[in-house]
Amino acid sequence: MPLVAGIDSSTQSCTVELRDADDGALLGTGRAPHPVTHPPLSEQDPAAWWHALATALALACRDAGVRPGSIDAVSVTAQCHGLVALDAAGQVLRPAKLWNDTTSAPQAAGLVARYGARNWVRATGLTPTAALTVTKLAWLAEHEPGNLRRLTTVLVPHDWLTYRLTGERVTDRSDASGTGYYAAFENRWRTDLLTELVSPDVDWDAAVPRVLGPAEPAGRVLPEVAAELGLRPGVLVGPGGGDQHLGAVGLGLRTGDVAYSLGTSGVVLSVSADPVFDSTGWVDGVADATGGYLPLVCTLNSTKVTDTFARLLGVDVGTLGHLALAADPAQARPTLVAYLDGERSPDLPKAQGVMAGLTTASTREGLALSVFESVIFGLVRGHQAIDAAGVPTPGEVVAVGGGARSLAYRQVLADVLGRPVITRDAPEASARGACVQGTAVLSGSDIKDVRDAWRPPLAATVTPRPGDSAALMERYLLLAEQVRADSG
Repeated sequence: MPLVAGIDSSTQSCTVELRDADDGALLGTGRAPHPVTHPPLSEQDPAAWWHALATALALACRDAGVRPGSIDAVSVTAQCHGLVALDAAGQVLRPAKLWNDTTSAPQAAGLVARYGARNWVRATGLTPTAALTVTKLAWLAEHEPGNLRRLTTVLVPHDWLTYRLTGERVTDRSDASGTGYYAAFENRWRTDLLTELVSPDVDWDAAVPRVLGPAEPAGRVLPEVAAELGLRPGVLVGPGGGDQHLGAVGLGLRTGDVAYSLGTSGVVLSVSADPVFDSTGWVDGVADATGGYLPLVCTLNSTKVTDTFARLLGVDVGTLGHLALAADPAQARPTLVAYLDGERSPDLPKAQGVMAGLTTASTREGLALSVFESVIFGLVRGHQAIDAAGVPTPGEVVAVGGGARSLAYRQVLADVLGRPVITRDAPEASARGACVQGTAVLSGSDIKDVRDAWRPPLAATVTPRPGDSAALMERYLLLAEQVRADSG
């Protein structure tokens, strides 16, 4: 029985799934936490990712009742964007800046002003925000020029973990396309932008990693790393990819489907065979992990909004969901724009949350419902932007991520869209997608064929309730526009 390990190194933790490469059967799961971060400054030491990976891998093997030495292939997915800067010796220069670190917001605005939003979209498929690697490099150039001078390799989180496993400085199209200096539709780095807009003093062509195909091996596990992790020397390592990108693979997402990912960040995404260029700046026209494209919109405020309001109301998140479901959808309630840590879509790094419509008749139930609605309204705006960018989404609406376990989130999403919302039996879609990729690498198969063969079964369906969601959405948009004007 060939065995594959899918590693998902997210903002909060590392999760490892072990699966039978013959049929995709889940054999074991392990998880280990990452250090907690608090935007606007959000940084982690990559060494913590490696420690969590080793711990989660050992736990997954224990759960499966197998030895690490029985694993045949490994693939890594991780939080997107971010900045891991290495020196000439391959050592990490400073803590990694994560996607949700917004300290590079001034640099993002400067890059857009200097090159123009439309030019960025034409060149790379997206407009720089504080999340993207290019803005963090600009921050480094301005605030830590000494570290920039020492930089010889620039990676994103999944690249670095693959580098630790194999010694190879490689990436894939999906994560490369989220840096802000890779043109996925041309399959080339735009290092000229780095030279012109970040610094002419770095050999950027040498600093960027080699971009691999969807099922092209990154290399093999180094002997000393194999000894550390208990693996066999020479285990195959896949190219890896961004967490949302391999999450779409793990879900079996197909053209026309749309996924709502509810986690630390909120992401709405679809699958497209053609590149997407959105001049409004809402939609990131990034590559997917199968050779196509994955237009997506990412919001900074997702499940942490419900976490925060559960704390403020003195209940757990499950109870907050029960309160929301107990609310009368026809009864007036507050409207919340939950930009608790600023926002990425729209690009408002300094914004704060605002609530309107509180009265003496307001109830805990209505307040709880408005909290769930605030997260969903923000993502539905992104869905509308994807449709407006020319990507039709008539297929399934799939909810995924930790928030998708909440019936309240799924019910509110169905109510707002007026469409059924499904979940699939893939609670760790990104780790599952990494297993799909690892299997494709191991067997020499097309990753799409493995994706379709392993498509997880339907778990649940939620249908929309009667209500006036259009009016609620309009009220949310008006309040959001006021917040934008006040934060401009």
